Amino acid sequence: MSNASIRVRLTIWYGSALVLIMILFTSALYLVMSRALQDQIDRSLEEAAKAAARSLEEHRFGPFLLLDDLAQAFPELALLDKFFQIFGPGGQVTLQSANILTQEIPLSQTALKAALVGQATFESVRFQEEIPIRLLSYPIRHGENLVNILRVGTSLRSVEEMLHRLIFVLLVASPLAVAASMLGVWFLAGRALRPVDAITLTAQRIAAGDLTQRIQTRSKDEIGRLASTFNDMIARLEASFRQIRQFSADASHELRTPLTIIKGETELALRKPRSPEMYREALESNLEEIDRMNRIVEELLFLSRADLGEIKVASDPVQLDSLIQEVQQQAIVLGQDRQVETTLGRVEPAQVLGDEWRLREMLLNLVDNAVKYSRHTGTVQLSLVRDGNMACLSVRDHGIGISPEEQGHIFDRFYRTDAARAHFQKGTGLGLSICKWIAEAHHGRIQVESILGQGSCFTILLPLLTSPAT
Repeated sequence: MSNASIRVRLTIWYGSALVLIMILFTSALYLVMSRALQDQIDRSLEEAAKAAARSLEEHRFGPFLLLDDLAQAFPELALLDKFFQIFGPGGQVTLQSANILTQEIPLSQTALKAALVGQATFESVRFQEEIPIRLLSYPIRHGENLVNILRVGTSLRSVEEMLHRLIFVLLVASPLAVAASMLGVWFLAGRALRPVDAITLTAQRIAAGDLTQRIQTRSKDEIGRLASTFNDMIARLEASFRQIRQFSADASHELRTPLTIIKGETELALRKPRSPEMYREALESNLEEIDRMNRIVEELLFLSRADLGEIKVASDPVQLDSLIQEVQQQAIVLGQDRQVETTLGRVEPAQVLGDEWRLREMLLNLVDNAVKYSRHTGTVQLSLVRDGNMACLSVRDHGIGISPEEQGHIFDRFYRTDAARAHFQKGTGLGLSICKWIAEAHHGRIQVESILGQGSCFTILLPLLTSPAT
């Protein structure tokens, strides 16, 4: 059973439940029908007994019955489907209808005792192989004395025949109904589980390496929601694998460049004897490339740990206006070589909850990028304003800018535009990915506005610790 398919198990479970329900239903139907037919017989016996009792009262002389012409004057005794008996107070038969063809039906002690206290009694009797009979013993009293016991009886042949037909119909119809229902369940279960087969087939194709597979379903039921969730999961997996492949290719490319430079510089230095100054230049070049590789590896490790949730971000009050002023002072040193000036624009007091060291790192990364991709003697402007319950921290430059097509990819790892590579060759392409992670770790976001050839403005939106006063 445990190895059977869901379709088979559903059919067996439904069939078993239906068999139990049919047994309970047929048993209840038989009992209700049997009781209803018996009640109908009892009501007809009671009505006949009351009618006969009224006729007896008309032929009574004191406590005695005039029996000479009673058979002719008492037509109720000639009913075809019933028979009558009249017993004396001691239980002996004094008169009975002519349609009693079998042996005498004596008065039972139970009926006699009940009649003595004025109670009618219903009984069912069967004599050997004969048809069962339903009897009503009805007391007839004169004053406080029991003078006669009127018994009315009828055959239960029709009732037994009807119940036998009912049993036959139920025994024939119930298995047919169960079989038809199980066939219906088999068919409906197959239709209901068809999407599951599609999910299984799609999963097998995905396991074979085809992540482009999707489950086609239009239903909104539980299986439809499962298929939709499965499709979303595969889409995320496909994007993740694509990102991993791109990441591996980009990482290999970025690490290959400094290694090639180091190898080339070293081979050139060893090819023939050089002056100490030339050896020094080769070593300095190698050290610069090693520093670059070290920075790439550190940034990769940071992003890897961030993806795994291993980097903890502090949750302390941070005064952003003070932080931006400190970063502006540090940025003056960053722009000296390129003669790029970092200035402060509008700065409003703003306090956020977060990690001051990480926020400083994010801001310095943005300022460093702005300085690198600015033109000589250009300017970088830092500003901080409040917008509702958000702090808007902006870094604006007037450098090479970013095309609209490339703005959606600049936060991808190792992504660098062609203009950026031509303008500054030693970037890693990981700084903006780190900035995006830091902003999102502080429940904020980072966005960019740029015009190619005119400059860029990176804006960080962070929730304020307290809403500004209105």
